[in-house]
Amino acid sequence: MRTCVRLLMAGAALAAMSATSAHAQDGQSVAAKFGALESVAQMSLSPDGTRIAYIVPLAKSGSALNVIAVNEGTPRPILAAGENEKLQFCKWVSNERLACRLRQTMEGGGQIVAFSRILAINFDGSKVVQLSARVRETSLYGMQFGGDILSYDLPGKPNAVLMARQFVPEKATGSIIQRSAAGIGVEEVDSISLRRRVVEAPRRSADSYIADSAGTVRIMGLTGSDDESGYLKSTESYLYRQPGSSDWKPLSVVKDDANGHSQGFTPVAVDAAKNLAYGFDDRNGRQALYSVALDGSGRKDLVFSRPDVDVDDLVTIGRKDRVIGVSYATDRRNIEIFDPAMKQLRAGLAKALPKSPMINIIDASEDESKLLVLAGSDMNPGTFYLLDRNNHKMAEVLPVRADLSGLQLAEQKAVSFPAADGTMIPAYLTLPPGSAGKNIPAIVMPHGGPSARDEWGFDWLSQFFAARGYAVLQPNYRGSAGYGEQWYMNNGFKSWRTAIGDVNDAGRWLQKEGIAAPGKLAIVGWSYGGYAALQSAVLDPDLFKAIVAVAPVTDLDLLRNQYLNFTSYRLVDAEIGRGPHVAEGSPARNAARFKAPVLLFHGDKDENVRVDESRLMKDRLTAAGKQVEYIEFPGLAHGLADQGARTRLLSTSDAFLRKELSIP
Repeated sequence: MRTCVRLLMAGAALAAMSATSAHAQDGQSVAAKFGALESVAQMSLSPDGTRIAYIVPLAKSGSALNVIAVNEGTPRPILAAGENEKLQFCKWVSNERLACRLRQTMEGGGQIVAFSRILAINFDGSKVVQLSARVRETSLYGMQFGGDILSYDLPGKPNAVLMARQFVPEKATGSIIQRSAAGIGVEEVDSISLRRRVVEAPRRSADSYIADSAGTVRIMGLTGSDDESGYLKSTESYLYRQPGSSDWKPLSVVKDDANGHSQGFTPVAVDAAKNLAYGFDDRNGRQALYSVALDGSGRKDLVFSRPDVDVDDLVTIGRKDRVIGVSYATDRRNIEIFDPAMKQLRAGLAKALPKSPMINIIDASEDESKLLVLAGSDMNPGTFYLLDRNNHKMAEVLPVRADLSGLQLAEQKAVSFPAADGTMIPAYLTLPPGSAGKNIPAIVMPHGGPSARDEWGFDWLSQFFAARGYAVLQPNYRGSAGYGEQWYMNNGFKSWRTAIGDVNDAGRWLQKEGIAAPGKLAIVGWSYGGYAALQSAVLDPDLFKAIVAVAPVTDLDLLRNQYLNFTSYRLVDAEIGRGPHVAEGSPARNAARFKAPVLLFHGDKDENVRVDESRLMKDRLTAAGKQVEYIEFPGLAHGLADQGARTRLLSTSDAFLRKELSIP
């Protein structure tokens, strides 16, 4: 493939020449650059490839939708989400019409509850309508789930979408039920006239549907409550339909054990032409990609697996989500392309963008002649490109983080270190630009989750601290996802001693290797990472000299009780478990063991980890006579998606660490 990138590469070279060291700049100004939100959160290409829609996070709160004509180049804002609202995605229904999911949160009865609604809007901002069914005054209860679009491409119906949505019973007068339909069903909805046609009647036990590439519902997922409590089961059953049939037949049963391990085929996509479902299942303790025939034979074939890590995602393209490959992460994210033409195309992109090996095709025109491409690396937050395959030209659209333009970023290297029992723990080490990596301040930064993992690529937190002169080590401790069942063990709560032991061993490795200067070792974490940062002091109070925890879990029973009135309570209860590990593994109950000073941050509208967790930790540390500082951000959720808040978080953390580690 011949790709015109001369102008783009010249611009990149100029940026490199003018790059400046953040370590030499004022800490507040550097914090403002890294604290700035992404310039683009999500992007979509119209079916004819002539328009691009993209979501822009706003500096204070909310987000906006912009549309840009490819031949004009001037963006036009057409929709905005305000306080307590967020545009999660916008995708083209037709060349003139877009569908967007709006997420809203509200507080009541001591709970923070999220709602979603699907809207439709013209490319010029006109004819805004709500595609989600409206809740009436006669509805028996509210509707949290506003719908999920299963297909944007229905034959002969250019403005219609296929939506899974929640049906709510209604009463007429008194206690007489007028409409009894309840549960999740599927409707065909015209995005202009709002005409609705029920395709799949709702079922109380249904929670998901999958449509094939022809826009036909082929798979249904069923779950339900364990008893009259309404709590969800840990078992999911899947049914399928053969082509042209209305009868549902058993496909698979997936069961999660108490440790969160899934057994059974979980379908994620259906290929109409091949008449098969793609999905994931266990293979020798690791997740692999399989296909199951939907012709009644039940034939199950292994498509792709790895002996070392989980295969965790499908790679699809275009409006029909055509499956073209699979993705997995070793020390870097890897993509295995099955489609020969796309494999060749991706190889050409890799040659054209050698400094941005993280290449993803984000969207495509109807005929796949024009592609939206996102390319980045550890030192490049990412840039969106528009590729025209007909004339072999590619043009830059927008950078992901314009505020970091011209700033010298740090290289991230995959490393491993031995845990106390000899197990080698994979991790990522980021050193300050130009540093030899010896005798410098160092930070261990455990990831959140715990059922997640760190991957190679741009990370605004680690890059900020590296820019300020710290070495940053991000361990994928045991309890992390992606490395198979044995690595995940009993997760990071039941097996907290192993997980936190690995985190602490990361700090000891930094000392042993001479990377961390004596007395200049700290730990910083967010969510479960914040929990790990605090719990590290319970396990070894003398190791880290300063602790920064953002939105941390501090008491496992408090976390459990947060979900008491939600259907997922039984699942969370099983994940946390019961026994002595709950008290021993709750940093708020072990405040007396702390020696290092603690800095806490939390948003008071956090629905993932309630703000009560940090308030409790602050009170317990204060009562124990320990040094603690707590900053609470009003109106913000778990991600603290506010430029001012993130800037304050970074600058305050940097000042705190410099003071406690005696860094000039």
